[in-house]
Amino acid sequence: MILSRSSRETLDPLSDVLSALGVRSVRSTRFEASGDWALAFPGKARLKFVALLRGRCWMLLPDHPPEALTAGDVFLIGDTPYTAASDPAIEPVDGAPFYAQPGHDVLRLGDGLQTGLLGGSVDFADGDAAFILEALPAFLRVDRASPGAGAVARTLACLEAETGEDRPGAPLIIDRLAEILLVEAIRAYIAMGAEDRVGWIGALADRQVGAALRLMHGEVAEPWTVARLAARVGMSRSAFSARFVARVGRPPLDYLTHWRMVLARRLLSEGRAPIASVAAEVGYGSQSAFAHAFKRTFGYPPRSVA
Repeated sequence: MILSRSSRETLDPLSDVLSALGVRSVRSTRFEASGDWALAFPGKARLKFVALLRGRCWMLLPDHPPEALTAGDVFLIGDTPYTAASDPAIEPVDGAPFYAQPGHDVLRLGDGLQTGLLGGSVDFADGDAAFILEALPAFLRVDRASPGAGAVARTLACLEAETGEDRPGAPLIIDRLAEILLVEAIRAYIAMGAEDRVGWIGALADRQVGAALRLMHGEVAEPWTVARLAARVGMSRSAFSARFVARVGRPPLDYLTHWRMVLARRLLSEGRAPIASVAAEVGYGSQSAFAHAFKRTFGYPPRSVA
């Protein structure tokens, strides 16, 4: 028997999303270089975290001014192509082939003494990366003086150590480190004033919109209306709706429906219950209404996942 999520211990929205999306570490990589170099990489539906251990480099991304980085900087890259270079004027070569083969996780150019970068990639199960990626900037630089930068760099170092040794339990530890890495980066993002940017992650820092998000995640099966949510957070319906759209980027019930469908797809893929039970768990008394919402969200029916 599956308990309604409204009867479970309430999770904060970030923990709820990360638990449902199946965060997992894909790879830990290292890059060491000297002299002139520039490597271009394609965009991927994952999050990449990089710590600049020594030296300097430049990051170049579409529609973004060249970013000069120095030792101690930590940054996050979303689903966007990017180029790392010793100088932005250097013509880049395709960097992906250098890491294409399994086990080729370290690239050294020249004697490798000038610049050192440590990277880690985080992926999500079931193709739901967009729920995180759309709420984060394509590129996020974490100030080296912030506690978040140190936490991310230390976690990357632990990730590298685990991936470099074949020890019992390593896959489990690696995935847990990936979760920590992601949470620390998001914490740093919120601490940098993310509440002024559009996206549900930044909106967690907004007192009233964040409270509404916690209600929706904590009691996902509730028959929420905009009026009920507004009343619970102490706002008028119109003011709440406008504030939610401004902070999150979509209307409250649109966000709720999308999250319900992401959660339902995860439950169905795990084979935990028949479609009718999953529909009830995410707030649908009618299986046909659930199937319609699911197909409208993903473009295919729930039976193709179950």
